[in-house]
Amino acid sequence: MSTINTNISAFGARRNLLVSQHDLSTSLERLSSGLKINRGADNPAGLIVSERLRAEIAAVGQAIDNSSRAINVISTTEGALNEVSALLIDINGLVVEAANSGAFSDEEIEANQLQIDSAIDSIARIANTTTFAGRKLLNGELDYVTSGIVSTELKDVNVQAAKFGRAAYVPVSVEVSQSALQAQLAFSGPGINDAVTINLAGPDGIITLSFPASASTSEMVTSINNQVDSTGITAEASGTDGSAGMRLMSLEYGSDAFVSVTKLGSGGSFDVVSRDGVTDKHENGVDALATINGAATIANGLKLKLSTVMLKLEMNLAEDFGQGTSEFAITQGGALFQLGPQVNTNLQENIGVKAMHPEMLGNALVGYLNEVKSGQSYSLRSGNFKQASDILDEVSTQVSVLRGRLGSFERNTLRTNINQLQITVENLTSSESVIRDTDFAAETSELTRAQILVQAGNNILAIANAQSQNVLTLLGG
Repeated sequence: MSTINTNISAFGARRNLLVSQHDLSTSLERLSSGLKINRGADNPAGLIVSERLRAEIAAVGQAIDNSSRAINVISTTEGALNEVSALLIDINGLVVEAANSGAFSDEEIEANQLQIDSAIDSIARIANTTTFAGRKLLNGELDYVTSGIVSTELKDVNVQAAKFGRAAYVPVSVEVSQSALQAQLAFSGPGINDAVTINLAGPDGIITLSFPASASTSEMVTSINNQVDSTGITAEASGTDGSAGMRLMSLEYGSDAFVSVTKLGSGGSFDVVSRDGVTDKHENGVDALATINGAATIANGLKLKLSTVMLKLEMNLAEDFGQGTSEFAITQGGALFQLGPQVNTNLQENIGVKAMHPEMLGNALVGYLNEVKSGQSYSLRSGNFKQASDILDEVSTQVSVLRGRLGSFERNTLRTNINQLQITVENLTSSESVIRDTDFAAETSELTRAQILVQAGNNILAIANAQSQNVLTLLGG
């Protein structure tokens, strides 16, 4: 049919030309932006997935930044602790030097004490001034706050890590089923009839003691206690003036402590019995048995240690706390590090850093660092060199353990977390790229195709528009 008013061929050519022009425009947009999804209409499902992937990539990237910043905080803290450790080494050297009192004058010992005082003051200064972006690190600000601790039951509670989740506080229940015991041997009788020589051994060493004939129990107690620094063994008379004998006990509690008595030679007798009343020459102490929040603890004498996903802590039991339950709460504190892309407890780590103030370094069993200063119980002038040395050993151990804990956290948690998150970012980015980024090889082919179709469409539309003029031939025009 030949018509003039309606040109169906032109309509068809124009529709196909518009499609080709749209395809050409889309290809140009994708090639210029580098993205094959520039608006929701390009690929609704792909847009939803890619936007979620982009959000995850951003969250993982922030988690990497968080971990890197946490490493900076830990490194700053550990660097300050390194200086504290160096000062403690110097103090210990000065104490050992002053203990050589036979070769040092009072003036030289006093000079050592001045150095010790200065070093302890420097440790206090480091504790008060070590900061990161305004956050103090060693003054106890990153330590946990506890409530309800009964000092006659628990001492030196050190919370290393606790996860609160949505709870306002973390309850802690310590149930002791077996109290820690000292090593103990008992000698019965008011004294000895014949001269006897014994070897007495304990955790700190072994000595030989000779008791004359008819030595009383109280005299033997005095001789043993005079050597307590050499053996770590103390003696205690039983009954009035030792009429019922004496007990030989280790100063320390637990399985590492022991008492050993060996009679030398053939003269005399010196029989001792164990805590169970069995004749024995050697006995060890007993470690405490306890659970914390239902989980078994690692015990060493009076010291309890717990390490679980939710709670890590150390504490000392009071010497006179037997079997029973003691409860307290961790109410706040610690350093919380967000290490994952989602905010939940599984992707967070908590760590506590105790204060490095001299009055808090040490423990109730041996003493505290500030007690080594001038005028205190264990200053050099007091002559209590062993006690001062024991305090420094304990403090040095505490600082070293804290440094090791921080180093382990940095190496095994933070750095591995960064490595794992970087791999995650690579995979997420690759997936997002497949969905959203333009494939230039394929798109340039589409561009060429669209260009050719547009050119052809323009030509065909021109031909279709010209077909109406053919009607004139029928009119003889």
